[in-house]
Amino acid sequence: MSIPKNIVDSIRALPKSKQIEIFDFVEYLKQKAEQAEKEEDITWSNLSIASAMRGMETEEPLYSIGDLTEIYQ
Repeated sequence: MSIPKNIVDSIRALPKSKQIEIFDFVEYLKQKAEQAEKEEDITWSNLSIASAMRGMETEEPLYSIGDLTEIYQ
């Protein structure tokens, strides 16, 4: 027997109030997993940007303020 079928059979045997509690817990686990995935994406994004920018803080600028043809205020 498969795990999902075992879970469904076990849940069906419980009272309705416990089924609702299990459903709430499953929703909580889904939200937690989604949040962890978002945090992982942000971490990788920040790492990627940091890697791309590494060493640029010591580079000389290519242009100066004198090179501008228009200045917006």
